[in-house]
Amino acid sequence: MPQRYATPGEQGQQLNPLLPGYSFNLYLVAGITPIVKGGPLDFFIDRPHGMKGYIVNMTVRGKGTVFDGDDAFGCEPGDLLLFPPEARHYYGRAPDSDEWFHRWVYFRPRGFWAPWLRWPNETLGVGRMRLGSPDLVHEFDQLFEQIDATHRGGKSSSEELAINLLERLLIRCHEEAPGFRARARDARVQSACQFIANHLARDVGLDEVAQHVCLSASRLAHLFREQTGVSIVRWREDQRIILAKHLLQSTTIPVSSVAGRVGYDDQLYFSRVFRKRVGVSPTEFRRDSEEAHDPWGDVPPATATPP
Repeated sequence: MPQRYATPGEQGQQLNPLLPGYSFNLYLVAGITPIVKGGPLDFFIDRPHGMKGYIVNMTVRGKGTVFDGDDAFGCEPGDLLLFPPEARHYYGRAPDSDEWFHRWVYFRPRGFWAPWLRWPNETLGVGRMRLGSPDLVHEFDQLFEQIDATHRGGKSSSEELAINLLERLLIRCHEEAPGFRARARDARVQSACQFIANHLARDVGLDEVAQHVCLSASRLAHLFREQTGVSIVRWREDQRIILAKHLLQSTTIPVSSVAGRVGYDDQLYFSRVFRKRVGVSPTEFRRDSEEAHDPWGDVPPATATPP
């Protein structure tokens, strides 16, 4: 039986995501966990209070086990799991298997992803899904691998490109979930999103957006939340932070100018919002991006994995 291994944050800054104590303060971290019986990774993850972000996980070899007691269940190649924020993490190699290899992506979602993060089958809040054919398993395995490789690309755009691939993965999960019925987003909601995105530098009010798409303000607010899972204000803030991160990573313009371009006249207020959403100040985010295009440091690509 593998040993239990808790992951307390007080163990200090861990630069290897294989080991407990790694700080998941990025928008996206990806890898593969190669657990072999008796090996250095052969321990049970035990996080009673989960994490701040989501983890989507896919078994590619061997078998794992999740939870204990009456809630315990196994996972085999082609099984997908979705751990939402604060859901309990307790998992490791299944005792009757000599190995458990699973790909994973840790991420903090964009606001409009909400409909794709509600899986129909759950155990203690953890979504579960089984892919029905070898072709699907191969397709999803390739998507996970592309996300990991793209995120390691070392370019200023690597994170955004990896997030785009993750979005595709989540949509495919949504499409393959039991009971899925394709539903196109209302054209008026799409138009509202485009209008807001084109005017991020100013505070466009709900009434103005509603007038643009020929709806009442109350109807647009209801329809927007129904189809995106978030309010218009929250969606706009998401887009502002995404654009701010891109500008901080790919340009040298002052933070004050970045704030103005994404709709914040007050640089201090922008910095507070940015820190709340990203975990660091805009200046720290830019510095960290410059110092480490590849956040993995010296970790070999084949062994990057969550703590």
